[in-house]
Amino acid sequence: MNICSLAEVRLRLEDAVAGPPAPGTNAADLFDRYEEIAIQVLDSEFSNYTPGALEEYLQTYLYLKQLELDLVQFPDTRVE
Repeated sequence: MNICSLAEVRLRLEDAVAGPPAPGTNAADLFDRYEEIAIQVLDSEFSNYTPGALEEYLQTYLYLKQLELDLVQFPDTRVE
């Protein structure tokens, strides 16, 4: 049973990570924080969703965060 929407999960994740970063925090540190919170959300709420839905959503969201933080490059699909 889906108790709350995946959009609410995203908002809670963003709220948990929000706040002033510690001095010396870089993009990799920030991503680690997102990943840490996402794991906590998954551990505590996995039974509230269709099997695999929350995990897939969080994995996709974390990938998008890596792209936003310039930690991975989007694959170049152009054929030369």
